[in-house]
Amino acid sequence: MKYMLLIYGDEAKMRAIPKEDASKMMPAYFAYTEALKKAGILLGGDRLQFTETATTVRIREGKTNVVNGPYAEAKEQLAGYYLIDVPDMDSALSWASRCPGASAGTVEVRPLWVMQ
Repeated sequence: MKYMLLIYGDEAKMRAIPKEDASKMMPAYFAYTEALKKAGILLGGDRLQFTETATTVRIREGKTNVVNGPYAEAKEQLAGYYLIDVPDMDSALSWASRCPGASAGTVEVRPLWVMQ
């Protein structure tokens, strides 16, 4: 079954981390990504640019409204994701708990609703 591991973090805190400290975090993500690859469950994943690069599209009463920025202000922002294919939710939760983002922010685990 396919699951998204959605990594949320506080952008203000992320921006405040000195570059040398931020670079120390990357090996943990590289190791985690490598572990997902070695397990044969990684389907995709990437880090997202900060929310000011987002554009939101809404259609209301037949009119398209395009707004710069995210849909809603939030304490934590979506920072990245992994798409994995594992047997069940327990496996997905186990992998999510190993994600470096879980120790600094939140990892939301959601099964995909495959449209076929």
